[in-house]
Amino acid sequence: MQRFEEFCQLLFPTRCFGCNVIGLPICAKCRREWHPHYYSTQIAKLQIHSGVMYSPIASKIILAAKENGLAVADRLVIDSIIHVLSVARFDDHNIRLVPIPSSPSARRRRGRSFIVDITSKIGRQLGIPVSDSLELCRKVVDQSGLDAAARSENMQGAFALKRGAFPRGDLILIDDVVTTGATLTEAARVLRLQGLHVLASVTACVAQPLR
Repeated sequence: MQRFEEFCQLLFPTRCFGCNVIGLPICAKCRREWHPHYYSTQIAKLQIHSGVMYSPIASKIILAAKENGLAVADRLVIDSIIHVLSVARFDDHNIRLVPIPSSPSARRRRGRSFIVDITSKIGRQLGIPVSDSLELCRKVVDQSGLDAAARSENMQGAFALKRGAFPRGDLILIDDVVTTGATLTEAARVLRLQGLHVLASVTACVAQPLR
């Protein structure tokens, strides 16, 4: 078995998913670029707390987790969000984590709802309740090429509260990256319309400046 694994490494050597250098799944240089700090941004009435500045390396790490399901990349995203939760001073609140859901097509392609899966792991590790309360109620387009106005229009009315869901407590929205805030503010709006208390949002990454 060991010889077979060594043979596979010769044919298909492990490469860093950040810079493609042969060696480890993520090299020391790229790992230093994913060193969680703490950033706080306010968009409309929503406070957004983030751990890592968005960069080309951060983008590749997010994609490695989201699209390829690499456990090492998942762990980096989880660690960033956990770091933010530990420093954002939520101790005096009865917090409950609410993940931003993937679209049905993305769930089929990836075999999971990325942020729901990530948030469930965080909840189990920290002992924080998780409520998978939101769903996409209409089709949205890929936001990567859209500006702030187009993203806001794209997400308007896109979320709904799942039937029977009524998460109590101080809700923390969880997502991988905030770019313009369109997704998070729309999700917060829907929850608040139902009389629910959205305290803040936490993301692994933040784009600066927000577009």
